[in-house]
Amino acid sequence: MRVDICQTGIIWENKEENISRAEELIAQSSADILLFPEMSFTGFSMNTALTGENDKSTVRTMKALSRKYGRAVGFGWVLKDGEMSENHYTVVNGDAVLSDYVKIHPFSYGGENKFFKGGDRLSPFEFMGFKFLPAICYDLRFPEIFRAFEADIIIVPANWPGARREHWSTLLKARAIENRCYVIGINCTGNIGGIRYEGGSTLIDPDGKILASAENKEGAMTVELKNDVKKYREKFPVLRDKRRDVYVSL
Repeated sequence: MRVDICQTGIIWENKEENISRAEELIAQSSADILLFPEMSFTGFSMNTALTGENDKSTVRTMKALSRKYGRAVGFGWVLKDGEMSENHYTVVNGDAVLSDYVKIHPFSYGGENKFFKGGDRLSPFEFMGFKFLPAICYDLRFPEIFRAFEADIIIVPANWPGARREHWSTLLKARAIENRCYVIGINCTGNIGGIRYEGGSTLIDPDGKILASAENKEGAMTVELKNDVKKYREKFPVLRDKRRDVYVSL
């Protein structure tokens, strides 16, 4: 399976221009699936009156692009739901919605919780024989949710600031090692909404080894994956020793 990790320099709150630039990447791609960062076409904006939508227009647009170019696409967008909104990451393959995940942990340190309500469920999906589990940015700091489903690939779209880039790389590695699976981190890059982002989009294997890194470059990084997670888990079968019964009682 070929994956394009799309590390974009998001144009602040300009949905139309960002979608146009995303189409260029999709059109040029030879990948099976393209993955864009959190809030892919607006940046990490709390201006939900502008960025939020209740008609799922972004989902319809991305379905059309997926059909047109014959590629699955993962992207972030904002659903307006009354006074509060939801931070979504949706994966489409033509007209099919493979996953529609709502960020479980709004980033209270950045005020996200004042405008966004957290989701309450995971949204794993299967694609080309791989089991995927999406999470979004700040969710990466909460390992409990990743233990709830044994994925082959965890994907973490983000707008993760350069000031905490070391946390980003360390936590991505930790999730890969402790879950014995691949992890794909998809970040943005550049000065977006007054915050400096330094990329660091990456593919990490189940042993915590970085297989590919976009560093701070804008654009699509193509990686190839084979479904060999079972091999890693059999070689070092740490997941067999989980004690769910004890965890619940604690």
